[in-house]
Order: sequence, then C-alpha cells, then structure tokens
Amino acid sequence: MKLGIPVYEGVNLLDVVGPLEMFTWVDKEKGLETFILSIDGAPVTSLNGVRFEAQASFDATPTLDVMWVPGGDPPALGRIMSDPASPYLAYLRQIANDAKWVCSVCEGALLLARAGLLDGHKATTHWAFVDCLRRFPAIEVARGYPRFVESGNRLTGGGISSGLDEALHLISRLFGDQTAVEVQITTQYFPVPPIAGKIPSELPTCMVQW
Repeated sequence: MKLGIPVYEGVNLLDVVGPLEMFTWVDKEKGLETFILSIDGAPVTSLNGVRFEAQASFDATPTLDVMWVPGGDPPALGRIMSDPASPYLAYLRQIANDAKWVCSVCEGALLLARAGLLDGHKATTHWAFVDCLRRFPAIEVARGYPRFVESGNRLTGGGISSGLDEALHLISRLFGDQTAVEVQITTQYFPVPPIAGKIPSELPTCMVQW
C-alpha cells in the first residue's frame, strides 16, 4: 500500500513530518510504504525555513492508495489555487481517481476543495481558514472545529497538530485499532497539554487569495 504526501514550497512542516512519523511506525509487515513527493522530485523549503528532500516526483508516482495533502503558507496556497493550469492540483485530481483514501490536514483542505475533490463531502480545516472553506458551496463545513472528519473516503483534519490524531485514525481504518494502539504506544502519544487555550469566537476572514 502506497501513501504519498505531495509537498510544495511553503508547506507546513508538522503537517508533513508529524503524520509521516506515525505512518512510519506501522508494523512493516503491513506493507505500508510512505513517500514525500514534489512536482519534480526536488527538495522544498517549509514555511518555517526547514529545507527537506522529496523521495520522488509526481511523474514517477502516477498512482497512490492514500494521498495526504498538507497545508501551508497562505501566499503559497494562493499561488497554487489561482493557477488554472496548476500541476499540483492536476496531480491531486489524477491521484484521487483511484485512491482508496484522499486526505488533508490543516489548510490542505483548501487545495482539495480547489481541485473539486471535496464537493459533496463534509470537511474541516484549521479554524483560522474556515471562512475560506465556506467559499466552496458544494462542501459541508463541519461545525465545532473537530480534530478530523471522515466523509466517504475523504478524511480532513483541523489545525496543524490534529494531523497526529488524524493519522492514528487513518491507521486504525487501514489496519485496525490494535495497529493504531501499537503506534500510539511506540510514539508515546498521550497528550496532556500544560495549558488550556480556546479557539476565538470571532474567526478571521479568508487569508488566501485565489
């Protein structure tokens, strides 16, 4: 089973490496292969300035069983979403045709939405970008800022850190609860935040232009 994370300049680092860490700890006998992909297979630089390697290009990976779309810097999202001939969006559409699961975390939902891949589905995204997602009338935006939402074979996650919970949920759906528990224990993922902040009651208007 092949799981690919298509990345781009300005991507959120934790959207990529957090879930990737979870997927990496799935028992190797389950046969899950993970790939970080970029358009041309070249390295990319994340929003926080960390440059990292891709493992393959889009052309070299024409099919995936699972696609995981990360969020990123609003200007980077805007550049992709405003380009009618965007190779990134074209790749998402290509992969979604045969993928068993089409997933996103954080603002990655906006990329799926722009590609038309969330039409008719319920979805979520980072709380600060809910207004952006609401601009796609064919999508039902989940209420209450859930950590993740499953709708058919679409799985969307909330803000950056929710990708960890979402990844465990996907592992459970792919391989069963016991495998997900094993990954949870291996990664010692038992979060107890030392603080208790709240999502603002007034949300910002969309910060992405397309």
